[in-house]
Amino acid sequence: MNPIPHYRSFFDLPRVDPGYRPVKERVRDWNEVEQHLTPDELARQAARCMDCGIPFCFGAGCPIKNPIPDMNLAVLENRWEDALQLVLTTCPYPEITGRICPALCEGSCCNAKDSDAVAIRQIEREIADRAFAEGRMLPRPVLPRNGLKVAVVGSGPTGLAAASDLNLWGFDVTVYEAAKHAGGLLRYGIPDFKLEKWMVERRIDLFRQEGVRFECGVQVGADVSMDYLRRKFDGVLLACGAREPRDLKVPGRELKGIHFALDFLTRQNQVLGGELADVGGEWSAKGRDVVVIGGGDTGSDCVGTSVRHGARSVTQIEILPKPPAMRAGDNPWPDWPRILRSSSSHHEGCERIFATITLAFEGDESRRVYGIRCVQVEWKGRQPVAKPGTEFFQKADLVLLAMGFTGPEKGAPSAEGLKNVWTAGDQVTGPSLVVWAAACGHDVARRIAAALRVPVKA
Repeated sequence: MNPIPHYRSFFDLPRVDPGYRPVKERVRDWNEVEQHLTPDELARQAARCMDCGIPFCFGAGCPIKNPIPDMNLAVLENRWEDALQLVLTTCPYPEITGRICPALCEGSCCNAKDSDAVAIRQIEREIADRAFAEGRMLPRPVLPRNGLKVAVVGSGPTGLAAASDLNLWGFDVTVYEAAKHAGGLLRYGIPDFKLEKWMVERRIDLFRQEGVRFECGVQVGADVSMDYLRRKFDGVLLACGAREPRDLKVPGRELKGIHFALDFLTRQNQVLGGELADVGGEWSAKGRDVVVIGGGDTGSDCVGTSVRHGARSVTQIEILPKPPAMRAGDNPWPDWPRILRSSSSHHEGCERIFATITLAFEGDESRRVYGIRCVQVEWKGRQPVAKPGTEFFQKADLVLLAMGFTGPEKGAPSAEGLKNVWTAGDQVTGPSLVVWAAACGHDVARRIAAALRVPVKA
């Protein structure tokens, strides 16, 4: 264990990150790219926790309020089962958040005020992974059934969190999912190189063992009606997400070869899951000059996927200016640091262009896109204004639109005017992070229990 006294560790020990598998190796497969810290490195990171009087990490940072200082101390003292039980009090799927959460807690870590944050996400991930490896991640005990039934529509992170809580409190819970497999965006939207799907299936299997029922391939509103669900269940939760993509309505949008990012990512996940034989020539990035429009996580996922397809080149265009390397004066700790971040995909071969908008798509005689006319912008308040003389042409024969989402898909079921029907997660808030989705799931589960007069522990 750590030979340096705990009270000095945050002074004397540096932050250590596990890094990624070598680029030349990882771009040839779809396996997880992030490596693991050694047990000694994990203990040293846990020792760096200051056990501060006001732990901003979960007070201001973590939406689900993970008990981070206690978790870190348990790992430092080699009490891995205690650490697991602490995490499971707040997080329904720590092996998932430990991989894809941006670690809001680390942005608020007291160490991060003047130095580097504790590697909290790595510690959470290892707590869960070790529990699975040692056979300690078991179905949790469920309270006696209370005779009440709840339907959850949507099996993404909000629906799963709510279903898990309600089931553990004694409700009979059935989750309805339109896709072939449960998991929502965890299953279909996130590439395997960030989250391998057997991990999602493993967690859903645990929920099944605990008593949650899953009905996949069932579209509420088409295969079953909302009236049917309201008659059969005491409560209905709509957690359908916000999957309606934001479009880019400029000249040439109708050209072939321009696709929404989530459709592109979903097809690749369906191929890896055996639902499709291949992504299809129209959707393949192999040998193509790919342009991803949108600088967020979905855009980054498109970059890594395109590289693995064998793209000739990949360019990511972002409308916002390039963020600073360090916190700016108007971005003080413990707020989330708005700094330049580079994902594993960016390091695999990608040009990034900031403060740029698309003016038009240009196509060839076959009506397929072959390039984009762009212009650089400067921001005046909240508005981007084109800079005269900065227009340029960007070659592209595959364009992926990753500019976020505007709300629920057209035709998604609604709770408007209905009693004992709740909505939660991205369907209400708009696109957000998985950890915020989990927090919304916890919150709505408590509201449902309260409305149905079932007391639960605070």
